[in-house]
Amino acid sequence: MKTWFADLWSGFYTVLVGMDITWRHLFTPKVVLQYPEQKWTLPPKSRMRLHLKYEDCIGCGQCARACPVNCISIKADKRAAGSAPIYAANGQAIKLDVKVFDIDMSLCCYCNLCTYPCPTDCIYMTPEYEFASTDIRDHLYRFAKPDAVFLTVNPKPPAPAPAPAAAAAAAAPKPTEGGAA
Repeated sequence: MKTWFADLWSGFYTVLVGMDITWRHLFTPKVVLQYPEQKWTLPPKSRMRLHLKYEDCIGCGQCARACPVNCISIKADKRAAGSAPIYAANGQAIKLDVKVFDIDMSLCCYCNLCTYPCPTDCIYMTPEYEFASTDIRDHLYRFAKPDAVFLTVNPKPPAPAPAPAAAAAAAAPKPTEGGAA
């Protein structure tokens, strides 16, 4: 009989402990996020999907050389000698014609190493992180566009050189007042 009461008390006590935990958590704010409708705000400089502004790419290939997993493929040729000059958004002249610029995001390790050496900042990580797909071929992004519109006027022309007379006058030593001591 004694074990029956001990077992009864043990079962009752276990339920009370469980209910205590339930009642304490019932009135606390919820931390569960209803994912498709609500999303966490991501920290700054989060590494997500790569993107390229093709019109600013000069075809130098520094991003492909920096990539540790070789997910970037670039093929560029010299532009024709008689063609009109084109410029990137930072004012750098584009001397190569980029025929192929592909990024295979199924190989990408999201290290962000390809964005740092780019002289025109045309490759960057976007804040978009939802790009799941059932077909792996959907993760191959082809950025080369035959109908791309390039800048034909330099957006940041070089500063004019100072006049020679003004530069010589500025460089000449100024006489001191009061004469020699």
